Amino acid sequence: MLFTENLEEIIFQRHELFESDELVVLSGYVGPKPIERLHSLPFHSKVIYGMYGAEGIKRTLHNSLVILQDSIDNINIFYSQLPVHSKCYAWRNRGQIVHALVGSANFSTNGLTTPYREILAETTRDTFTPLNDYISRVLNNSISCLELTSEDISVDTLTELCFLTLLGRDGEVQNAAGLNWGQNPENHTTRSDAYIKIRVQDIKDFPELFPPKQLNPLRFDGRGRMHRHNDAIEIIWDDGVNMDGLLFGNQTIDGILHPKQVTSFPHASEMGIYFRKRLGVPIDQPIRKHHLLRYGRTDVAVSKIGEGVYKFDFSV
Repeated sequence: MLFTENLEEIIFQRHELFESDELVVLSGYVGPKPIERLHSLPFHSKVIYGMYGAEGIKRTLHNSLVILQDSIDNINIFYSQLPVHSKCYAWRNRGQIVHALVGSANFSTNGLTTPYREILAETTRDTFTPLNDYISRVLNNSISCLELTSEDISVDTLTELCFLTLLGRDGEVQNAAGLNWGQNPENHTTRSDAYIKIRVQDIKDFPELFPPKQLNPLRFDGRGRMHRHNDAIEIIWDDGVNMDGLLFGNQTIDGILHPKQVTSFPHASEMGIYFRKRLGVPIDQPIRKHHLLRYGRTDVAVSKIGEGVYKFDFSV
């Protein structure tokens, strides 16, 4: 069977069909949000970040994974010292594979939630033994995330940082957009909803951060009508807070459609509440420029630290 949608739910419900006592995830790239969700499974899980051997890992992502490793009892997170781009999800019972999915979907919010962009397929029983041998070989050449030293971790350079301003064109925080998106009574929003604007120059300067929007079919009308898909991402803030995000809105640059804003997902209020907490602004009240100046900065530094995983730095 081949799967192209709802991949995350398929992975987290698959154990109900087979007797298993372990899930092994081997993924080229990983994100903290799906790993955090593994605590809900009724058995132990191993997660292997495959491309560590080729690309290393950014400090922010590593720190987030270490926190998860220390706080969740039923997971172990490993970094493969062999460069591995594979995506394998194997359910084992007493050390033997009883079911497995392979394909192109990374174990990240972005990899598992974008319809039709990635696939996972069931493997046949004759592949269980060689797949188990393959996973064992990778594990034997992996280290625990807790074994990493500071010398092994890469950091962002200034050329990798995109500074997204929190101010409008008039130099003030917008009254009913941006951080005050929910303050517009005509919007179908809550008062704490917020987003960060992505400007044309931001995309031109950092095309890898904000990729073009892709076409996906809409199925509800039965005619295969296409729409532009909003990309789900994972955001790790400088203080260690994780949240799911969404690149949404539309703006055309050189004939190509790109996202126009980024917010938290599924609730845009999560970002608004987060900013108000850091700025000391009461919930549901508007944020003004003087709040940002009092705090110490009027922008957020954004960098990509993994496939579909972003660091947002609002530190002073």
